[in-house]
Amino acid sequence: MDQGFGSATSASSSSYDSAGSEEAAGRTIGEISEIRGGAAAARIDLSALRTLQASSDPALASAGQIGSQVKVAVGPLWLVGTVRTLTADPDAGDTVIAEIDFLGEGEEGVGGQMANFRRGVTQYPIPQAKVSPCSREDLTAIYASDGRAHISVGTVYPTQDVKGALYIDALLGKHFALLGSTGTGKSTATALMLHRIVQQNPEGHVVMLDPHGEYSAAFSSNGSIFDANNLQLPYWLMNFEEHCEVLVTTEGAERDRDMDVLAKALLQARSKSRIASSLGKLTVDSPVPYLLSDLIAALSAAMGQLEKAGDVAPYMRLKTKVEELKADPRYAFMFNGLLVSDTMAEFMAKIFRMPANGKPISIIDLSGVPTDIVTVVVAVLSRLTFDFAVWSRREPQRPILLVCEEAHRYIPSDRDAAPSSVKKVLESIAKEGRKYGVSLGLITQRPSDLAEGVLSQCGTIISMRLNNERDQMYVRNAMPEGAKGFLDSIAALRNRECVICGEGVSIPIRVRLDTLEANLRPASEDPVFSKLWKETGDEAGILERTIHRWRGQGK
Repeated sequence: MDQGFGSATSASSSSYDSAGSEEAAGRTIGEISEIRGGAAAARIDLSALRTLQASSDPALASAGQIGSQVKVAVGPLWLVGTVRTLTADPDAGDTVIAEIDFLGEGEEGVGGQMANFRRGVTQYPIPQAKVSPCSREDLTAIYASDGRAHISVGTVYPTQDVKGALYIDALLGKHFALLGSTGTGKSTATALMLHRIVQQNPEGHVVMLDPHGEYSAAFSSNGSIFDANNLQLPYWLMNFEEHCEVLVTTEGAERDRDMDVLAKALLQARSKSRIASSLGKLTVDSPVPYLLSDLIAALSAAMGQLEKAGDVAPYMRLKTKVEELKADPRYAFMFNGLLVSDTMAEFMAKIFRMPANGKPISIIDLSGVPTDIVTVVVAVLSRLTFDFAVWSRREPQRPILLVCEEAHRYIPSDRDAAPSSVKKVLESIAKEGRKYGVSLGLITQRPSDLAEGVLSQCGTIISMRLNNERDQMYVRNAMPEGAKGFLDSIAALRNRECVICGEGVSIPIRVRLDTLEANLRPASEDPVFSKLWKETGDEAGILERTIHRWRGQGK
């Protein structure tokens, strides 16, 4: 059989060079046999593919393989597609049937190469149209930036030097999700992307919620680090729902009764503030400072007015809980008598980096926060981000990126958890945040555990290897049709490889991530058992220092 089914109408006629020449980029490897809307079936010539495998151009050498790009001549344009599947052709032993998803189109440039590539298809081919492989030069044109602000986080597979553009405004303007099983390099990929973003935007505003304390080391030079020792989150910034999650411990009818008692006492405590007198309207949700002693006094006063002694239980429960929080040093970062002054502006300025002063990212290390209150802390910080954006619409806009690690903890599927304040606010940001300049970045290894629909709100999906079949299915369902051929490969990605689909890229791409400098990486590396189990010495000192930190609840 000849090399392919013939020459494309725009292909060069010079001889093929095994080192990979311009002519090789235009040589055909098959022809279209069927058109199905945005996809097509093509008969691919195996002998043509074997010849190209000797090319020094990695794009040509991998031509025709699943995930590779091909182009089809349609009039004056090159139509670009991705090979999704390969099936043996029952009618011809030396051909295979390829399913091709169309992605975009470009014009013919010098030497038959691609130029002026753009997403979307205006003209479809007809059966017997010729299929050609995409060369390295084609991929460079396809993935090159179109002039918009962008970052690059790696090289496009299978090349070693073609950079894929990740568009900042599209990435952040419509939210993004970074997914990957444990051990695939997810944390390092997150750090790499954030470093590239803040390098270009030193006056940006990024808040990273870090549940494991991994990212402090990565952003010590260009970020501000906050933990239980210096966060100083005033308790009065909580709204009523968040107060209930912290203070109300009952269920059912008793919980409703306790919430009613708390609402009246909280409103009375807030009304004692000098700030309250200057407001036209005061509610239990108003972020107005109040004294915990005033809250206790309001509960005591209301309890004293009761006619039946049996009705005091809700008041006693709430008073006891407030006093426990005041006395427990673990909650001092939040329930501290020194946090009663009106520090709302100062707190938001340091968390939202306004001004950034060369450190545009806040790392909120939650690893030292008591587990029973960590979701409330995340809820308060997330809601402050959203509420600030809503109430500052008349001011010069200051968009904020909120990055949530272990997102499945805070936005769990409805089948796994009851409604909570943190889930409610993060779902609101996912649905409405872009209207107000709040971008959401979700990082998780279990996308199937996220609440229904949240993943589909993310305009850009960055997927590293996912080993769980259920997770793969959720990601596949959230992807546009043309990207599903790429996502079929997510179970076979190597470490530090990812597939990027959606608004943030021109077309779906498979990327080998750049190596991040050691001092910029998060502290998330797995222990090397075979090495560490050969080390010994100072075990007594290790135990003594560890126990001291353990008892003091400090790091």
